[in-house]
Amino acid sequence: MKTPCEFWAEEVMPTLRANVARILYSKGLTQAKIAEYLGITQAMVSKYLTGKYKKLEGRLGKEIEKVAEEVASLILYGAKKEDLVRFLNRKFFEMFKSGILCKDYLNYIGSNDESLCREIFSEEPSRNQILEELSLALNELLRDEKFLDLIPEIRSNFAYSLPKPKEKNDVAAIPGRITVVKGKAYALPPEFGVSEHMADVLIRLSEIFPEIRSVLNIRYNERVLNALKRAGFKIGTIEKSERSEEETVELIIEEFKKKGALDAVVDKGGFGIEPCVYIFGKNPIEVVEKVKKLERFL
Repeated sequence: MKTPCEFWAEEVMPTLRANVARILYSKGLTQAKIAEYLGITQAMVSKYLTGKYKKLEGRLGKEIEKVAEEVASLILYGAKKEDLVRFLNRKFFEMFKSGILCKDYLNYIGSNDESLCREIFSEEPSRNQILEELSLALNELLRDEKFLDLIPEIRSNFAYSLPKPKEKNDVAAIPGRITVVKGKAYALPPEFGVSEHMADVLIRLSEIFPEIRSVLNIRYNERVLNALKRAGFKIGTIEKSERSEEETVELIIEEFKKKGALDAVVDKGGFGIEPCVYIFGKNPIEVVEKVKKLERFL
């Protein structure tokens, strides 16, 4: 009988590599550079780009396209090969646990015992993995000169939680927040348990949208609001002028309950509260991508 690892290598990785190659090529990378990143020959890259490979279909095929976009983003952000290996290893486990990969694997081996995948794969991402992924996204944000104009007076924080967070120590964020030093964005390395407000937001949000595990706050003004709308983001709005920080969290959650999963929540501020925008995503890479999309419409 063939193992899940063999299924991943023989059935999934060719489609994943092909999708990554296509995305990187569209971004201007040469076939030689793509081959170097993917650890394959230039001839194989050419084969992938011309569509000469076995393609995955259906739900799994669509999910692999999403993973490929994340891998391509990691590569473009300057991720090391070790980072890519860790990321794909996590995806391997996540997709089996979710049942997406498991069903296709069972078809691959001619079995219908769905408990098999659940018994084999039960590992959750480690705290180090959360910190690594948040650090990678943070570094890309710090390199983005346009982001300087989006840092509010209260400064920005960037958070990423473990799955099903229960307390502040389950959420990683930036100690001291992201600030500006000598005309450049600056931040200390992420740590767990350093942002009570962001932790409260993600903990409460996990109860209704557990897939949304990352958030970043940025400056609010009319230009930003218009850019959010032009970018096609799904937006919630907080307008109550007098409230506590705890009430702010409740109002954010209420917007999600009323409107469904949101890309951003606009907090128009109030007495002693600086206006800001919360950008949400499944992970910090997705949040940074949304910030970059927003910047294109400013």
